Amino acid sequence: MYKQPYKALSLFTGAGGMDVGFTKAGIEVALANEINKHACETFRHNNPDVPLLEGDVSLLQDELASAQGIDFIFGGPPCQGFSVAGKMDPKDERSKLVFTFASIVNSIKPIAFVMENVKALYTLQKFSDVRKELFRSFDLSGYNCDAVLLNSAEFGVPQSRERTFFIGISKDLPRFESNHLRSYVLEEVSLHDAISHLGPAGSQGNPRTCNAQVTIAAKPVMRKSPYAGMLFNGQGRPLNPSRPASTLPASMGGNRTPIIDELQLHQNAPPWVEEYHTHLVNGGEPYGMHDAPERLRRLTLAEAAIIQSFPNEYEFQGPNSAIYSQIGNAVPCRLAEAVARSVIDSINEKPVSTVANEPLKLEI
Repeated sequence: MYKQPYKALSLFTGAGGMDVGFTKAGIEVALANEINKHACETFRHNNPDVPLLEGDVSLLQDELASAQGIDFIFGGPPCQGFSVAGKMDPKDERSKLVFTFASIVNSIKPIAFVMENVKALYTLQKFSDVRKELFRSFDLSGYNCDAVLLNSAEFGVPQSRERTFFIGISKDLPRFESNHLRSYVLEEVSLHDAISHLGPAGSQGNPRTCNAQVTIAAKPVMRKSPYAGMLFNGQGRPLNPSRPASTLPASMGGNRTPIIDELQLHQNAPPWVEEYHTHLVNGGEPYGMHDAPERLRRLTLAEAAIIQSFPNEYEFQGPNSAIYSQIGNAVPCRLAEAVARSVIDSINEKPVSTVANEPLKLEI
């Protein structure tokens, strides 16, 4: 068994979602790096004993490379250049940060690394050259690297969020065995089961609300599901309390914040969104812009944090808009924990689980 406790360098740390997961898996975060001011405040507040280098990772490579005793490197480089929510431009300056991550791995030579990014980097042909170059870079640095596509909802996170993980282990050690992930599959958690205990928005247990109004689109974009399409102005989609939430965007805080039906969530009332969707499907005219009932409102900060599986005691710093962004940018903590544990299992050659409930994984 490889030496423990493991020590890690956290890159592109954000508010610390991956750090929570890796720490729960038994990996000590020895050093972290983040550029966003409010995210740094949040990380320091919750991790006062972890040294944090604040600033542009590209300008701190030498300082980061001098870190001693690092066994793991993990992080999620900014994904706007690869995201379907952005311009999907591989030449975007932010797209180059995946190679900055690779460069730091090459400098430090940890026993393993985990790099998270959006689904598109894994699946789209237009990014195939980026993937090939990443694999080539990690191979030259001495790592067997595999890529898996995982949905956080399969690991106890009340959110359907697909993300790519590039996982590399030193060629001197056993290769990553993706079947270890099967050991950490959990039953699906609905939005209702995850957040209803907080109480209504604005109540004592759920005080930090989003002020953006819910207004009805004059020209709704219809989909088969009432929880898809665009029935409302802005890009905030309604959520179904009986299922995991859809992916929380980093652009939350205004009218891109997801919508919840307060009475459906807390009183099991018939869902207004489904009734309205049926009205439109049957040829009815769209309602007026301000005809949305008061029972429809935006997710609160506490609800968003739970949907990303942050611990209840985790405290975010900064204005509400910055906190929404920190939460939306984070890697779900439980998903990060499952990945970290599966890497440790691979390194230590733990017998592969025979659990039948196998998570989604597609290997390049």
